[in-house]
Amino acid sequence: MIVLPLATTFISAPLEQTISEPPGEITGLVNTLIVLLLVATAVALITRRLRIPYVVGLVLAGLAVTQQVLPESIGLNPDVILNLFLPILIFEAAINTDISRLRSTIRPIALLAGPGVMLSAVITAILLQVWLGLAWITAAAVGVILTITDTVSVIVAFRSVPVPSRLTTIVEGESLFNDGIALVLLSLITTIHLQGSISLSDGIQQMVIAFVGGGALGVGLGYLCVGLFRQLDDALSNILLTVAVSLGTFQIGQVLGVSSAIAVVIAGLVIGNLGFRRTSASTRVTLLNFWEYAGFGVNTFIFLLVGIAVEPRILLQTIPAALLAVLAYQIGRVLSIYPLLFLLRFCDRPLPLRWQHVLIAGNVKGSLSMALAISLPFTLPDRAEVITLVFSTVLVSLVGQGLSLPWVVKRLRLSHSSAIRQRMEHLQLTMITAKAAQEELQHLLQFGSLSKSLYEELFATYQARIAASERDLRELYNQRLADGVSTLEEQGYLDSTLRRLYLAEKGAINDALRQGLLSDEVTQDYMQALDEKLLSLKDD
Repeated sequence: MIVLPLATTFISAPLEQTISEPPGEITGLVNTLIVLLLVATAVALITRRLRIPYVVGLVLAGLAVTQQVLPESIGLNPDVILNLFLPILIFEAAINTDISRLRSTIRPIALLAGPGVMLSAVITAILLQVWLGLAWITAAAVGVILTITDTVSVIVAFRSVPVPSRLTTIVEGESLFNDGIALVLLSLITTIHLQGSISLSDGIQQMVIAFVGGGALGVGLGYLCVGLFRQLDDALSNILLTVAVSLGTFQIGQVLGVSSAIAVVIAGLVIGNLGFRRTSASTRVTLLNFWEYAGFGVNTFIFLLVGIAVEPRILLQTIPAALLAVLAYQIGRVLSIYPLLFLLRFCDRPLPLRWQHVLIAGNVKGSLSMALAISLPFTLPDRAEVITLVFSTVLVSLVGQGLSLPWVVKRLRLSHSSAIRQRMEHLQLTMITAKAAQEELQHLLQFGSLSKSLYEELFATYQARIAASERDLRELYNQRLADGVSTLEEQGYLDSTLRRLYLAEKGAINDALRQGLLSDEVTQDYMQALDEKLLSLKDD
């Protein structure tokens, strides 16, 4: 990874300057990379012991080692972040997202990532213009930049306490799509700045092309990759294919003038939910492990470089303005979250008020906001001050909100885990793992890697384990029903299972409609009944 010095108050050389690295400097780059890896390892050990978010520790470590450890200052290259790191992060999140769960939360996600981003950006821009005196075009750009949320910090906080899975899905789904929407809005603002103005029809047309074109591109390349998965069942080849598709989709989207982020999201969803199912269990595990490592590595370097890029002296001087910026985007978040999610109750299940508090408390800023600030046009008014402001705001957000978020999530007590729930999950764990092993046995037998006798013996062993777990689970349910005992948590667990079954029924009906096997007249009443059942279920 090559990083270039930054070009503002934090920057010692212009970003657009290209430097040919002589062999000696390549050696220095490798040595610097080794130092960064050692620092990241030490941070991982310390943050685990202190129980603080890993990304916060990386930023603080970057601030501490800038002058003492590294032979020279280094910074963030926005081209590397936008064209390499961003596709990797988006694709890794998309392939791990279950479409069935995403479909059940699509309405709140659409509200938050669509109107929510726009409303929050407008409110933030107005407050920044009034409080800090920024030019309107600059305030609009900063308002969009500060609507992007760093989901990594939120998910890390979720891992420390039990959190409803639907809330996790909403947070991840909003992050998947709001990055793409924010990039489109920022591109529109840049066009207005460079051209002087843009008509309403041209702006709407540009956004429609970006979203529809990005979605179509993602679907096309995603299904192309799924088709190639049928021909390959080699883990290394599939890794190369997914890397090429994730990075290639982003580049093709930029060439075509559509939303590259949306294209990568859709391609990742298609590949993760359709392509991975066509591979063996061992290949699927290898793919998921590779992308988990890729996402972890990218986040490690980004957040460490965030701290390294900032001068502590300048940071202290800009803290008052950064606090105002944090207050501005939090006000924008509050005035968009509560009203929009209040309206949600008229078309979908309402989100509990505690969940809405988490969505506001988890509005942490991250590396993408910094990359977008650096990529702003050089002719934008107050560009240098804006980059300084965004860098300081991200650091204040990561340290302040990032450290307090786990405490807030715990205090809200979003979910409880009883002994009966844990017992049920242990039984489910046994059945899921045993059935996965049986699928792998069938794959090995099909390709001649296992003898028939050994296959039958091992398959029977796993089948006995599945049968025992099913018997214990059935007895557990029957005992609770006979005793007439049903806690709210157990009812929520049952509702979660029913929700997946209802969504599976809807998916089967939609597939039959697309294939012409059923007519709308026959399925309309049944689909309406399914929707009413879904709305009646409690949040899981």
